[in-house]
Amino acid sequence: MASKHTDNGDGGAAVAVEDPAKVRNIVLVGPSGSGKTTLTEALLAAAGVITRAGSVTEGTTVCDHDPAAQRQQRSVGLSVAPLVHADIKINLIDTPGYADFVGEVRAGLRAADAALFVVCAAEGIDPATIALWAECAAVKMPRAVVIARLDHQRADAAAEMAACQEAFGTGVLPLYLPAPGGKQGLLGLITRRYFDYSDGYPPKVTEPDASDLDAIDEARNELIEGIIAESEDETLMDRYLEGEELETATLISDLETAVARGSFHPVIPVCAATGVGLAELLEALTGAFPSPLEHAVPDVSTVNGSGTSSVTADPDGPLVAEVVRTAIDSYVGRVSLVRVFSGTLRPERPVHISGHGMAERGHEDHDVDERVAHIYSPLGANLREVSHCVAGDICALTKIGSAETGDTVSSPDKPLLMRPWKMPEPLLPVAVVAKTRSDEDALSRNLARLVAGDPTLRLERNAETHQLVLWCMGEAHADVVLARLRAGGADVDTEQVKVALRETFAGKARGKGRHVKQSGGHGQYAVCDLDVEPLPVGSGFEFVDKVVGGSVPHQFIGSVEKGVRAQLEKGLSTGGHPVVDIRVTLFDGKAHSVDSSDAAFQTAGSMGLKDAAANGRISLLEPVDEVTVRLPDDHLGAVLGDLSSRRGRVLGTEADETPGYSLVRAEVPVTALLRYAIDLRSMSSGSATFTRRFVRYDPLPDSIAAQVT
Repeated sequence: MASKHTDNGDGGAAVAVEDPAKVRNIVLVGPSGSGKTTLTEALLAAAGVITRAGSVTEGTTVCDHDPAAQRQQRSVGLSVAPLVHADIKINLIDTPGYADFVGEVRAGLRAADAALFVVCAAEGIDPATIALWAECAAVKMPRAVVIARLDHQRADAAAEMAACQEAFGTGVLPLYLPAPGGKQGLLGLITRRYFDYSDGYPPKVTEPDASDLDAIDEARNELIEGIIAESEDETLMDRYLEGEELETATLISDLETAVARGSFHPVIPVCAATGVGLAELLEALTGAFPSPLEHAVPDVSTVNGSGTSSVTADPDGPLVAEVVRTAIDSYVGRVSLVRVFSGTLRPERPVHISGHGMAERGHEDHDVDERVAHIYSPLGANLREVSHCVAGDICALTKIGSAETGDTVSSPDKPLLMRPWKMPEPLLPVAVVAKTRSDEDALSRNLARLVAGDPTLRLERNAETHQLVLWCMGEAHADVVLARLRAGGADVDTEQVKVALRETFAGKARGKGRHVKQSGGHGQYAVCDLDVEPLPVGSGFEFVDKVVGGSVPHQFIGSVEKGVRAQLEKGLSTGGHPVVDIRVTLFDGKAHSVDSSDAAFQTAGSMGLKDAAANGRISLLEPVDEVTVRLPDDHLGAVLGDLSSRRGRVLGTEADETPGYSLVRAEVPVTALLRYAIDLRSMSSGSATFTRRFVRYDPLPDSIAAQVT
């Protein structure tokens, strides 16, 4: 991270903020290719942080410093780029737009106090962006919209504005309009001014052309009515309807209040290439968006989960911070990106690191005291040392070895734990194997680092298939993970993911286990006769003793059962799958007064089960998951047809709580779900999601079983 430097400047030394009111944490979200990273570059250049804006295609941007991002020419991770405008520090949090990296978006939302939705003027609004908007609306996060890439050959700002209003609902209204006739500028609706960018940034502010006044007034009236509807002053509407000219200061004040409350969402057209709209956007970010003092802090508790309480963005309060991203730099080691919610983080001080609730993803619960050596202000890949980090600000810590993404940083005297944010479940399995023995050591080291930094990555060491499986969010996520493994010195290949099958008896069978050996001294003698029959799915294993007359001495009955159980684990077919759902009855056998032993009867029990399998018929069982798909109604037919093609059994369809969406529940064999995360995204244009849980094992059809065996 710190080793990468772009050639457009590093902004010089960073200054530590003293007052949370002087901070704005803004996360940029939106679809891939909408222009988030390019917009960030333009804002940094406009604020003088960098000497010139970098290029995504050339790999010279501040935020896309990851080699994987430069190779794919799109963001693959969260990055922070601060700037100062009007004495306010704005932490721009650039996030990926591709669905595979939604975990980075969730982390960005956690670190931010407001969201800036960036949409392309030529692309419309995709379903994933609509879903993210609804997610932000559920927690009342303040939002604004930027219509970017006005220079695109198919750009249509008016059509994009209409699409935003249709997708995001009421309260989405423009503050500015692009100047007509190909002019480089914006028409200000509240001020009735023309912002002329024909000579670049900053703009010249002039009176608009008379021909533009009608368009301004029409949009301005709608904007004012929208602001008044959100105002706490109930007299404004009456005054406006009576024809009174409302003061600009009053309108702006009510606008800022409505934006901070999350009920009004201004739209600003911006072109990063020409600079159009940059000044107006910076003004909105500093003036309209809330400071950390106005944004609720997630609940905190003691490390054992008791005493839930709330904290505020008070620099003098108890230290509560959270690791929102973890990266590994080849020069400085582990770099932890931290949002401070309460208190002040200072160097050369001990801190407590707490991580709980992620054990199922490879993050064991941990509570460790460590020492903070230095505190840095991150600018993409560059780390600039600062004296402290107050509540509401974002910083980077290095060499905090136990810190993982999602961990809470607090005072050792009063350890606290923040309520974790919701992370998506990885659903695409990728089996990896090291090429050489030396690569195995490098693979082990790198996997630990990757899992620590990426909560959307789950590591599974399957004891049955003997595969190392990485559960990823999709193909692009898997590509990044594999690239990072190889960059860390682990040469790995991928292989077909194996599904852990089971075996059972298709019908009743009888077997004899005869283990007789004599080679001088004590020999081995054990004979057992077994009946085997299948049980209903999920019944497990039963062992029944029906020996009469002592043909198998009582002390060896348990030995036969041990041998049978051992063979159940090894399997009976060439695939070696565990055997389940059978009843084994021991009904006869023979013993020798001298040569019989526990080991001999264990061997005989195992042989008897194998003999029964040879005399009967073995059936393979496959795992079945219950899948719940959430999707727009427009894609319902395609998804139902696809589930049927996967041998799925649809259990039911019901309306989702979100209008226009449905929930489909189905039972689907796991073997048909290996690439379902990719296929579902493709057939629904990224708008559908699904969850899965294991329910049982079902018989594998003979046609497919023949392919497996």
